[in-house]
Amino acid sequence: MTAAARREQPAVAAGDGLVVEDLSVSLQTPQGVIAPVQAATLSVAPGEKVAVVGETGCGKSVLLKSLLRLLPPKVLQSLTGSVRVGDAELVGATSRVLNRVRREDVGVVFQDASSYLNPTMPIGEQVAEVVPGRGNTRAKVQEVFRSVGLPGTPEYLGRYPHELSGGMRQRVMIAVALAREPRILLADEPTTALDVTVQAGILERLDHLVQSTGLGLLIVTHDLGVVAELCDRVYVMYAGQIVESGAVADVFGAPKHPYTSRLMACVLDVDEPGELRSIPGSVPSPFAFPTGCRFRDRCEQALDVCAEEPGLVAEGGRQVRCWLHTDAEVLRT
Repeated sequence: MTAAARREQPAVAAGDGLVVEDLSVSLQTPQGVIAPVQAATLSVAPGEKVAVVGETGCGKSVLLKSLLRLLPPKVLQSLTGSVRVGDAELVGATSRVLNRVRREDVGVVFQDASSYLNPTMPIGEQVAEVVPGRGNTRAKVQEVFRSVGLPGTPEYLGRYPHELSGGMRQRVMIAVALAREPRILLADEPTTALDVTVQAGILERLDHLVQSTGLGLLIVTHDLGVVAELCDRVYVMYAGQIVESGAVADVFGAPKHPYTSRLMACVLDVDEPGELRSIPGSVPSPFAFPTGCRFRDRCEQALDVCAEEPGLVAEGGRQVRCWLHTDAEVLRT
């Protein structure tokens, strides 16, 4: 298979949404330089809900924050590849271009709303700060609050973050992200630490927003249930690399990469309860990524050829980074 065939092709054109190609990230740490993301390629089209999944430590959040260069400048040593939002290239972009895209085109929802909302400012004012234009700001704020399932009354807009539940604070974070009507919404573990009923409400609201506004959603999570319920496509990430991608129904219904299979096996089926499973071992440290396939030390199907690094192979609308899905004669060498 040619090198071009091994590369995943973006599903959308540059002018239509978010397109990431061969994105690699290097960070400076007190212990040395690490590369937690390597050659990541993904895309999000308007009106599409896309997930990046994997265990803690796989590089998901670093990937998400790198898209808008939200990592501290003193930590980010290098960023290579391409990140395009509409017609704007963000890798190597000037501060002016980057700030415009952050302000107008992309909204971000972080995991812990309490860490990002100002505790000294009413929530209505925090959303009003980012509303574009000089029209009827209060009416716009009320509209945004109602769009995320919160009251738009003056009494409610005057509340402070500490007066709200965790689920309500998370909805306020979504309101802040949506106030400028972005074309892309990035969400980093938006339902972590929320109870099941609140989580269901947040997911329902995100789904409604995508369908009603046509924005593209990229969500980072380790919760496969969230992905199955909400998303159209999924990228599976392990040790800094995307190892499998495709439609959620296809990837979850018939996983091709052994890591994806083991992740799926760890999900407890309430209809057929059985032994709770786990994947032996742990995600390798970015200071000591193994050579070859990065999952081979934990893989029950590892071959001798896995000592060499596999490419990302396109296969029937899916992509998989695994020697099990290359030509048979390669596996026999």
